[in-house]
Amino acid sequence: MPYSHYNDLPAGIRERAAQVKLAMFDVDGVLTDGRLLYADDGRELKAFHVHDGFGLKRLMANGIEVAIITARMSHMVTERTAELGIAHVYQDQTSKLACYEQLIHALKLAPGQCCYCGDDLPDLAVMRRVGLAVAVANAHPWVRDHAHWRTQLRGGEGAVREVCDLLLAAQGKAQTELEQFS
Repeated sequence: MPYSHYNDLPAGIRERAAQVKLAMFDVDGVLTDGRLLYADDGRELKAFHVHDGFGLKRLMANGIEVAIITARMSHMVTERTAELGIAHVYQDQTSKLACYEQLIHALKLAPGQCCYCGDDLPDLAVMRRVGLAVAVANAHPWVRDHAHWRTQLRGGEGAVREVCDLLLAAQGKAQTELEQFS
C-alpha cells in the first residue's frame, strides 16, 4: 500500500498511529506465516519476509521502539531479531500481558503510546490495552473483531511492513523516508 493511501484512513486510526512510540509484534502468524516447519534433524525453521525486517529497521531509525513478544522460544527468532538490531525481544512468554506491562513501565510509556500487532487469542489481552491494536489479515476472527485496524496482507507476507508504513505515515515521516531512498 503506497504511503499516500494511509491518508485515506479514518482520522481516528491516523491519530492513534501518530502517538505510537513503541510497536510490538507477535512472531508466529505475524512475522511468519504461522506454519511450524521442522527439519529431519528436529531443527525448527521459520521464514521471515525481508520487507517486514526493513520496515522494522526503519521504525527504529525513526525513533520508534520495536519489541517482539512471543509465547514460543526459537533460535531462529533470536537470530533474526539480532540481525535486525531489535533490543526488546521476549520469548517464552506465558503472559504477554505481564511482559507488556513490565516493558511499558521500564520505557515510561502510556498504553496510548503503544501499538501491538497480533493474530490469535494469546494476543488479545495486550491488544485490548494498547492505543493501536492491529490484526493481520489472516488473524483469527475474534482477534480481528478487537483490532482497531487490520492489514491487507497476511502474516509473514508483508503485514508487519504495512504496520511500519502506517506508523511512519501517521507521524509525518513517510515522505522523508521515500526521499531518502530516491
